[in-house]
Amino acid sequence: MDKKPSIYNLTLPELETWFSARGEPAYRAAQALHWLYQKRNDRFQEMSDLSEKLRTELGLEFTLEPLRCVRTNGSRDTTQKFLFALRDNSFIESVLIPASPALYGSSSDRKTICISTQVGCAYGCKFCASGLEGWTRNLEPGEIVEQVLRVEALSGEKINNIVFMGMGEPLANYENLLRAIEVIRAPWGVGIGARHITVSTSGLAPRIRDLADQPLQIRLAVSLHGATDEVRRQIMPINRRFNVATLIDACAYYCEKKGQRITFEYILIEQVNDQLDQAIELAKLARRLDAKVNLIPYNAVQGLSWKRPSRARQQAFLRALRTSAVDATIRTEKGHDIDAACGQLRLQTMRDKNFAGSGNLR
Repeated sequence: MDKKPSIYNLTLPELETWFSARGEPAYRAAQALHWLYQKRNDRFQEMSDLSEKLRTELGLEFTLEPLRCVRTNGSRDTTQKFLFALRDNSFIESVLIPASPALYGSSSDRKTICISTQVGCAYGCKFCASGLEGWTRNLEPGEIVEQVLRVEALSGEKINNIVFMGMGEPLANYENLLRAIEVIRAPWGVGIGARHITVSTSGLAPRIRDLADQPLQIRLAVSLHGATDEVRRQIMPINRRFNVATLIDACAYYCEKKGQRITFEYILIEQVNDQLDQAIELAKLARRLDAKVNLIPYNAVQGLSWKRPSRARQQAFLRALRTSAVDATIRTEKGHDIDAACGQLRLQTMRDKNFAGSGNLR
């Protein structure tokens, strides 16, 4: 693995410092970043408004090797899943979702990317494929940002909405997450505004408070999946560290600091958390925070025994929330026919003993 840092890890001020240390004017940094993010160039030698000497020095100091796409799956609903190989041959996933499910309103031209922040996951949610092979490492800021660039290049679509809901726990990679968001938001970077960025967390209460103190108007989604400690503890080990009361207090702090509504993500799992008593408890939590609730029918994962509730049970749960004056929806399903739940394509690939030697990794 090339040990040189990725240039995508750098912010404009950092690159200005790098050029200044070589006796170059600071505006050289803006020129280089224009090639990266506006022209989407991935070769230093093609940055024609920089001298040949500078282009060579950039190549010696940094890497500009794009993520390698090793598998893609396309859904009938035009959702696309991408499996990327990193420089250390770890795998991560990104999903492009057209006309995104309405976390915060929908529009026909919305193109959402669901991106990963870690290789694997250490939090072990019992229904999720991401953590079945454990946690390997945090993604670098550039590896997070590059998912946006590569998916746009591969799909031909212009992404205008980002959700950090892919592999990993975003708030467990907090510093790199913030740096990646800085690049994504910046006019010199990807240029997607904070209000079109949603961070999802399984419930790291202290980091929710830290995020609330940041001067960012990004949106927060909380993967609740259980409205009481008894139920949530069965499927989300993090609840042993930060129970429901602690999590809701942190969410209340976030809402107060940001003046925003948050969203509770709630995966409906048959005979686990889809009972009407859970709907009643969930309604109490949502009303306290004026939170929206996104109900998500469970996507089956090979090797796990959980099942999705019947359509009738899903609708009964939804009615119970709405009767309690909660703003709730059942998420429009995307990518079910391609196993679009996070971690599934990576898991299939890692378990395919013939894949690594089949010539597909190039």
